[in-house]
Amino acid sequence: MLSHAVLLPLVCSASLIAQELVLTNAQVYTGTAQKWDGPLVVSDGRIAARGTAAPAGCETIDLHGAFVMPGLQDAHGHLLSLGDSLEQVDLSGTKSYEEVILRVAAVAKKKARGEWVIGRGWDQNLWRSKDLPHHFDLSMEIPDHPVWLLRVDGHAALANLAALRVAGISADLANPSGGEILKDEDGELTGVLIDSAMSLVSLPESTTAVVQRRLLLAQEECFRYGITCVHDAGITRSEFEELQFLHKAGKWRLRAYELYSADQLEAIGKGPWRSKDGLLQVRAVKAYADGALGSRGAALLEPYADRPSYRGLFLSTEPGLRQLAQLCVDSGMQICVHAIGDAANRMALNAFATIKVTGDRSALRCRIEHAQVVAKPDFARFAELGVLPSMQPTHLTSDMPWAIVRLGPERITGAYAFKSFLLQGLPVAFGSDFPVESPDPRRGIYAAVTTRPFEGGEPLRPDQQLTREQALRGFTLDAAYAMFAEPELGTIAAGKLADFSVFDRDLLNCPERELLSASVVLTVIGGRVVFRAGKR
Repeated sequence: MLSHAVLLPLVCSASLIAQELVLTNAQVYTGTAQKWDGPLVVSDGRIAARGTAAPAGCETIDLHGAFVMPGLQDAHGHLLSLGDSLEQVDLSGTKSYEEVILRVAAVAKKKARGEWVIGRGWDQNLWRSKDLPHHFDLSMEIPDHPVWLLRVDGHAALANLAALRVAGISADLANPSGGEILKDEDGELTGVLIDSAMSLVSLPESTTAVVQRRLLLAQEECFRYGITCVHDAGITRSEFEELQFLHKAGKWRLRAYELYSADQLEAIGKGPWRSKDGLLQVRAVKAYADGALGSRGAALLEPYADRPSYRGLFLSTEPGLRQLAQLCVDSGMQICVHAIGDAANRMALNAFATIKVTGDRSALRCRIEHAQVVAKPDFARFAELGVLPSMQPTHLTSDMPWAIVRLGPERITGAYAFKSFLLQGLPVAFGSDFPVESPDPRRGIYAAVTTRPFEGGEPLRPDQQLTREQALRGFTLDAAYAMFAEPELGTIAAGKLADFSVFDRDLLNCPERELLSASVVLTVIGGRVVFRAGKR
């Protein structure tokens, strides 16, 4: 195990943004059966052939036996939302509604009267009662500020009375299509809004300076976890322009594969765009078929086991998905559809099956984001249509305490089915869905390998446990394939882009528990060291 005290002595001096680099004395995992002996030499941002002499004026880093692997990708995250969460009230891990109120009240006291208080991360499934909250206690404690608290999955929110009044939401307001305004047994508003009902509340718009600051905060958060590339799932044209501005200013160093939101039709019609250095590109589109399982918004073929007669919410229609998918293909864009429930997954597959395409349909690399609950006959349809599942292993560990209660013992066998997709011969791209989950890829690797809770205990889906190589491939080569980048990313080989994640221990052979505690030593993107342990 590597000691941080002896990490990074420099043999020759160079700027940290240089694209010439030599890594010596490392355990190199190439991501393939091919071994790599000797130093890793980077020239002009790419991996040089073995035996290549170090470029003049390079930086040489002695890694003292650290583990170097292909750069970790997060195949489904939300960069701006991650940056938002880092500056808002953090409600993740709260064990009761009372704790939520205490955290929010502490922040509200520091704000001027009438100023919004925004937070994210509560999950009623972690509370003793398991019931969705009612705004009454929150409104009593914080009457003078509009309060908006996003649930951990981003598919439900709690508004206090002041926020409901600002939004003009009353008990007699009808549910919008694809959403639900929850009411108590007396017919009064609870303050909880599900999926499209959340759009009834207009939050204060962030300034350009705030958006840029939060994007950069998210970038730094990714670097410290060893993440070299993010598939940024669902952005507006204006958000992309902010990223382009930061990139042009030399401040954006994270590799980003951007997915436009489905409502950005004009931008989608213009087709793909890629920066000259390849760091920033947009080539995909993110649509929603349904909501989330935790708030019972996922669309199921049969009713919820814990809410009979209720099957969740569709956020799109099948004809609408068909039309969008065809627009994407005609514009040279990849279509990626959020689908949690088995009914939503089937609807997305049905839509993909209607796409008019010349040649091999699988070349489109249509994606289903999450693919969380799939009817057993539909696994084969993924393979037949060449549809890629983009999954988040930590959804399994987060949902573990209540997933069987929601789905029942039979339907759970089609959920969180990483291995079932691999057995179909499909690449399975892995991510975290941050900030719904932590961006920490170590947690995703552990979840995929063990299917156990982080605190220890029995696995939920032991039949879906992956090997270390399979789990790492989900965060590297399979994620690269899901963004059409496997010729340049995902493995360590001569000529590929020099994206590396470096850890202080061997992730292939360390004890399972150490997957969670392995420390990031370096994060390297295109030969540039963007993070090193002990230095910010």
